[in-house]
Amino acid sequence: MTQPIRIERTTNPKPRPKASELGFGKYFTDHMFILDYDAGLGWHDARIVPYQPITLDPAAKVFHYGQTIFEGLKAYRTEEGKIVLFRPDMNMKRLNRSNDRLSIPAVDEALGLEALRQLVQVDQDWIPDAPETSLYVRPFVISTEAALGVSPSLQYKFIIIMSPVGSYYSEGIKPVSIYVESDYVRAVAGGVGHVKTAGNYAAGLKAQEGATAQGCAQVLWLDGVHRKYVEEVGSMNVFFRLGDKIVTPALTGSLLPGITRDSVIHLLRHWGLEVEERLVTIDELVEAQKDGSLKEIFGTGTAAVISPVGSLYWKGEKLTIGNGSTGEVSARVYETMTGIQTGRLEDPFGWRVSVE
Repeated sequence: MTQPIRIERTTNPKPRPKASELGFGKYFTDHMFILDYDAGLGWHDARIVPYQPITLDPAAKVFHYGQTIFEGLKAYRTEEGKIVLFRPDMNMKRLNRSNDRLSIPAVDEALGLEALRQLVQVDQDWIPDAPETSLYVRPFVISTEAALGVSPSLQYKFIIIMSPVGSYYSEGIKPVSIYVESDYVRAVAGGVGHVKTAGNYAAGLKAQEGATAQGCAQVLWLDGVHRKYVEEVGSMNVFFRLGDKIVTPALTGSLLPGITRDSVIHLLRHWGLEVEERLVTIDELVEAQKDGSLKEIFGTGTAAVISPVGSLYWKGEKLTIGNGSTGEVSARVYETMTGIQTGRLEDPFGWRVSVE
């Protein structure tokens, strides 16, 4: 039986920001969820408490050995005023896959889902109702044992915090320019590229600085062994419309199995489009761009849902994708995915989960 969750409500609620002020990850709700782990005792003391700093010993293993993982999902308020989550069970399953890779004890998925539900209920007034806004939910696990020595921690905290977020595209969905990284690598099969751990993102910051210097919004990573197979776009999975097919890099163990990625594949196939999951080389994309068969590129992820790509920057050359504007498949996927997530459109897949 799932352990009970103790709730301590704040006596000092924060002022709510205006929808126009939200941005992404700038404000945090009144409460947070905490679950502790001690070796020999397991996960215990599930509680929702007022949002607050956490105190850690300077020797806590998370600071020295990076034993930490996280997830990201959203809660939405529908036009009828109902509160829904989008495929939260997939996030909890992936959280435990990340836990397993980093030698962190598994979290009871039923307890994690119940914690999500109750925390969203407690802070439901923080869910914005302006168009294309949502409540971003960030579950994460950190190792807290105070001990120096490279071994799995004997203590952890599983925490969930939440942040109201504005529209990712404040001026409408617009294509971005992508820098193809040829010097740095992100991950290799057998490593941790397929899980959501902090080190993956820290290792990408240097390449992102280079992309920004070239006027590009994101980095397109190549594989770490051959330096030719396309893997991910920054924090997103990536799709290519090549002729009449939609192609996305296969999950080879070095890239993240995105929940939005999985959802988009299901949606495209539901529409009768042919989707291939396979190895894709940068040379194939360059050739396809030059002969006109590369019609669209778009990234998929929780934050933006869909991010169309207007151009690639590769070896000093800017390659325009299509006519540089948002492609028809990208636009249709964005409208349909956001419609399903927010309850504007029918959900034929049963992905929406109501928060009662």
